[in-house]
Amino acid sequence: MPDITPEMQKIYDHIDANADEYIRDLQRFVQQPSVSAQDIGLQDCADLVVEMMHADGLPAQQHALKAGPPVIIGHIPSEKSRKTLLCYSHYDVQPPEPIEAWTHGGPWSGAVVDGVLYGRGATDNKSGVLAFNKAAKAFLQVRGEVPVGLKFIIEGEEEIGSPNLGEWAARNKALLEADGMHCLDGSVEIGPDVPDVSLGLKSILFVELIARGPGKDVHSLNFPLVPNPVWDLIHALSTIMDRDRNILIEDWAEGIYIPDEEDEGYLADKAARIDFDLLRHDLAVDQFVLGRDGVDALRARTYEPTANIQGIIAGYTGAGSKTIVPSEARVRMDFRLIPHMQPEAAARKLKAHLAQLGFDSIEVKTFERAEEPYKISAKEDISQSIIAAAHEVYGEPPIVNGVSAEGAILKHVWIPCVLTGFANPGCNLHAPDENIRIAEYIKGIKYAAAIMEHFGRS
Repeated sequence: MPDITPEMQKIYDHIDANADEYIRDLQRFVQQPSVSAQDIGLQDCADLVVEMMHADGLPAQQHALKAGPPVIIGHIPSEKSRKTLLCYSHYDVQPPEPIEAWTHGGPWSGAVVDGVLYGRGATDNKSGVLAFNKAAKAFLQVRGEVPVGLKFIIEGEEEIGSPNLGEWAARNKALLEADGMHCLDGSVEIGPDVPDVSLGLKSILFVELIARGPGKDVHSLNFPLVPNPVWDLIHALSTIMDRDRNILIEDWAEGIYIPDEEDEGYLADKAARIDFDLLRHDLAVDQFVLGRDGVDALRARTYEPTANIQGIIAGYTGAGSKTIVPSEARVRMDFRLIPHMQPEAAARKLKAHLAQLGFDSIEVKTFERAEEPYKISAKEDISQSIIAAAHEVYGEPPIVNGVSAEGAILKHVWIPCVLTGFANPGCNLHAPDENIRIAEYIKGIKYAAAIMEHFGRS
């Protein structure tokens, strides 16, 4: 384990001494609903973030977007370091449904049970917001200054693809300029319980395919005479991906990033250290698809483009039966795109594919504008600083990933960016009973502080 300097030990001791305050603030934060997909509580949550930052002695100002909830910006210059670190996080959360699957008081309780805090956003990403804030506060209270210039950006639409952030970023580049950027979101790696350090992000292209049949629902006696949009949709979907998970759209992976020797080394290191049995248990499967395991499984998850079906909406699914041919069928999909795959080009290829195979009557509706994927080197200062900080706080080197799942900013202001997290495995982000262990939350604040310290020195 790397030596901890006396100066950093004082910061860590201060964080431990004020843990009760940090827990209370996270409870209050989680208790404020902020669901971007349903436009629930976003302005109230933005107001709360500003209020809490001001209470912590941090600058914070709301900036209105042309549409959607405000983005919150703060800046603390450093007298000690010429570098600036952009700390990205988000205050919006996923929808809480199904509500009945929640225990411990429901999605907005913030209840602490046996050392675990429960509630929507406990991991994704309200604990990440506060980790940045409380780490900065610790430096200001212990040293009277921060070890690196800090810029905070906290947005309210990450969970729906940040549709309005890019336009604002294009108009406010000076507010975002920095030497490195990172996001504290997600969990530690299952098995060694050390952080993932992801050196890039996939892009996500959201689409809805809409098939239409008769102008109204008709009696299924007439099935031989009318188109059935559900079958049309099923036939169309079967042309997009085969049973071996190969995407069949022509030139879909054109120019895709190919893992190099460094990437393969990180995959091998990860395969040697994580517990695949625990990972299967966490994913609630007996085995990975196609018999994948070890390095092959990790390579596929990291570098393989995907065509996921989120859900199908069609016809009658209530009690009993209803003998109809439905007038419409819809499917929602997300395509994860690897670096060098451009979202707009991917959308064009999907439309051309369906039209070429005779499915031109199926409407392809794209949702939030997808941002380009990206990848950086492990040799970047921000990469090395986060790797060193994780080693210091967690006692062993982190797991380094090639790419994972905040492109709206990077399209307009290029900054080397790293995604990492500190929540416990089994944190259930995006699922009922989302949670974070208190011990991991406090350690995450130390992790944020260590990243600031190491980047300031780099």
